[in-house]
Amino acid sequence: MAGRLAGKVALITGIGAGMGVTAATVFAAEGAKVAGCDLDEAGAARTVETVRAAGGEITAMGGVDLGDPAQARAWVDAAVAAYDGIDVLYNNASTQRFGALDELRVEDWDFTMRNELDLVYYTVRAAWLHLKRHGGGSIINVGSIAALRGVEFMPQNAHSAAKGGVIALTLQLVVEGGPYGIRANVISPGLIETPNTAPLLADPPERLRRLVLDRIPLARHGRPEDVVNAAVFLASDESSWISGSNIVIDGGGSVLG
Repeated sequence: MAGRLAGKVALITGIGAGMGVTAATVFAAEGAKVAGCDLDEAGAARTVETVRAAGGEITAMGGVDLGDPAQARAWVDAAVAAYDGIDVLYNNASTQRFGALDELRVEDWDFTMRNELDLVYYTVRAAWLHLKRHGGGSIINVGSIAALRGVEFMPQNAHSAAKGGVIALTLQLVVEGGPYGIRANVISPGLIETPNTAPLLADPPERLRRLVLDRIPLARHGRPEDVVNAAVFLASDESSWISGSNIVIDGGGSVLG
């Protein structure tokens, strides 16, 4: 299959739902060999069926808890072995818990750090030697505008801190990976419609509409393909001299004070 990612091996986390389904589908349509994973075994299997039905090449492992370093390494090693290489690591997977600072439990804070920051470190650490041996590659980490500004419509302290950590980690990957041809970049989405956010966006509360939706200069919320299209660019050779960038995808909302 010809395309902007033809011949590339792309490891994508969290392909079982939301933006991960779109990521696997679009990357495969652009010619990548996709090796995915998800904690949700059934969701990963559905995505494999969808991609293959469209003519794409994909393999996936379900039931993978990337917050466990041993499981993260086992998946990365198996994914690299499946296609005998690695060109892209797309850290899409994340799970978080929200709550006001004085209400969020310590357990919820730890859960969010484990499932938004730790799992990125574990997959990168597992892929690092493979990328060095392969002569480099592209690491794409998903951040959030919540790491760049306060969020008024709901408390996101743990989420903001974890995604801030992802951005900071990415900058260090740029420095340590550069001599080996490893590039690292961040995509920071705003409010994106996914299965989790669709009910909220279908009937948004007044506060969400006033503070967020009505203040997006491009006058719409985001879609998964808005994020994934940027990831395709960062995975492709078109971005071969781009490392350390943070692409904010929020319809222009974050520029407003």
